[in-house]
Amino acid sequence: MEFNATLIGEMIAFAILIWFCVHFIWPHITKAIEERQLKIAEGLNAAERAHAELREADNKAAAEVKQARQQAAEIIDRAQQQANQILDKARVDAVAEINRLKAAAQDDIASMAQRAREELRERVGALAVQGASKIVQREIDAAAHKTLLDQLATEI
Repeated sequence: MEFNATLIGEMIAFAILIWFCVHFIWPHITKAIEERQLKIAEGLNAAERAHAELREADNKAAAEVKQARQQAAEIIDRAQQQANQILDKARVDAVAEINRLKAAAQDDIASMAQRAREELRERVGALAVQGASKIVQREIDAAAHKTLLDQLATEI
């Protein structure tokens, strides 16, 4: 290899190009790279914050869902208790109504039986009087008749 003026000129031109690049181009490139690194770092920090906020929101949502389920369970329990109370009250009311109707029916039966006995006594008394009047073939006076009927009714 020979050193000639072309080689020296190329070396000087290359040295000027390197100096020019180092002083004018390289600072802009490093500045752009640093800005890009800062933007990437900020983006990563923002992504980590967003991820942390997402986890926190998930935890809050899970806590709220759990609380809502507890409240729903409490509401269902209260509704079940109220339903049981209503059923118990309805049973008590039904038993009371049945007992009242039974007592009324027994009173009606007793009064009907009493009326039937009284009616039967009156008929037996009337039949006895008719039989006695046929046997005696005479008329008994009304006061004596009533006295005899009352005695017969008390004996029956």
